[in-house]
Amino acid sequence: MAPLVRRTWSPCGHRPVLKQRGRHREKVSVAGALWWAPWRTWDEGPLGLVYQTLTDSYFNNERSAAFLEQLMRDIPEGLTVVWDGGQMHKGDPIRQAVERFRPRLVLERLPAYAPMLNPVEPLWSWLKGSRLCNAAPANAVELNRGVRRALNAVRNNPAFLRSVWQGSDLPLPRALLI
Repeated sequence: MAPLVRRTWSPCGHRPVLKQRGRHREKVSVAGALWWAPWRTWDEGPLGLVYQTLTDSYFNNERSAAFLEQLMRDIPEGLTVVWDGGQMHKGDPIRQAVERFRPRLVLERLPAYAPMLNPVEPLWSWLKGSRLCNAAPANAVELNRGVRRALNAVRNNPAFLRSVWQGSDLPLPRALLI
C-alpha cells in the first residue's frame, strides 16, 4: 500500500505531499498471463492479456489452478503456460488442472532465478513504476480499482503488449517477428 515514490511535478516552491495510512497490511495480489494466439490476425491482435486480482488475499496453488481454468475458458485453443517455479505453481491443484485439461494445457517452467525471461515481469514493472507510482490509495479496494483500470486500458493493445513482451528476454514467436 505504500506508494512507489518517483519524481513528479508540483507548483514552484511547494513540495509534493503523498498522504498515506500507516501500519496496515491491506494488499492486492495480481495474477496475469500474456497470451499469443497465432490464429488471430493483426487487426484482431495476436497478443492479449488475461488477469485476475485478489483484495486482501494472495495466490496459492488452489487460486492459481482456478486462474488456469479461467485461461482455459478465455482462450479456446490449446495453451502452453510458461511460468516460474513459485510455490503457487506447484502441488495437487495444479496437477489436477493439467490432467483435467490435457491435451489442451501444457505447462513449461522457466529456469530457476530467471525473471528476465518472464514476459509478465515487464508488465508488473510498468504497472508499478508508471501507472501506480506516487499513488497513495486510501485502502486496498481503491488500489484494486487502480490496478484494474490500468490493466483494462492495455489488455487489448497489441502494440503495447508486444513492447512488454519484448521487454523480457524471452523471444517472440517467429510469427510475431514478421
